[in-house]
Amino acid sequence: MPTIVVRRHHELGLAKAKDLAQSIARRLKKDYGGSFEWKGDVLHFERTGASASVAVTPDDFRVHVALGLLLTPLRSRIEREIVAFCDEHLAQGGRAPAARPARRAPRRRGGSKSS
Repeated sequence: MPTIVVRRHHELGLAKAKDLAQSIARRLKKDYGGSFEWKGDVLHFERTGASASVAVTPDDFRVHVALGLLLTPLRSRIEREIVAFCDEHLAQGGRAPAARPARRAPRRRGGSKSS
């Protein structure tokens, strides 16, 4: 089962960070169905084909998403959207950092090198 993990530092404090997590869950429930519940400082979200949790501390926000088989092809898109959302809403000083492309291993090409 493919997973996505995004962790961001924040300066919102626990209450505001939990409010943000709750607003995300409400939007997901409205748009895609499913359900969510809090267990301590961890919000758990479930829907057909995916489960997620958002662990919140006074200065940390950690999103963990497990995708089912049918959502696996959308993994990159879902991860980009989570990263963009976190960068926009959790950026220090209210400014989002510049987007950084994901790092990928260089592709090796067959054949020999020419000198």
